[in-house]
Amino acid sequence: MKQEQINRHEILNKITPLIENTAMRFDLIPIEIDFEKENHRWFLRIFLFAKGRGITLEDCENVTRSLNDFLDELIPCKYYLEVSSPGLERKLKSNREYLLFQGSNIILKLKSGVGENEDKLFKAKILDFSETEGLKVLRLEDEKEFLITQDKILSAKLYIE
Repeated sequence: MKQEQINRHEILNKITPLIENTAMRFDLIPIEIDFEKENHRWFLRIFLFAKGRGITLEDCENVTRSLNDFLDELIPCKYYLEVSSPGLERKLKSNREYLLFQGSNIILKLKSGVGENEDKLFKAKILDFSETEGLKVLRLEDEKEFLITQDKILSAKLYIE
């Protein structure tokens, strides 16, 4: 199969259940699976999360070893596999991540301000998240709680003190 004919969405749909099941066997959650072409090379990147602990090199190696042979059968081209942790200051990219990182500190950037000072950028702790109601946060500077609807959020990034 020529590289131009590769449908990345089709491949992602095929490999995602395999990656999720493999990660689950090691008590891990893949929070992002990305298959993309960069500089004429294909990269499969898997970012892992573990509740209550950090991701270790051993976690990444276990998932890599368990997936290697199966992925080669499902991906019809040469690719580079990268398995890693999401990083200490990851930008949150999905609703699921708001739930996974509940209790974590974030830097929140909003389209319009909240509170008396109409703050658009502040540090907060994720208290809760609901797709219908939005993101419930505790602003760290004054310990005030806010419920922010998704349409107001420009970006949220994990924040480590």
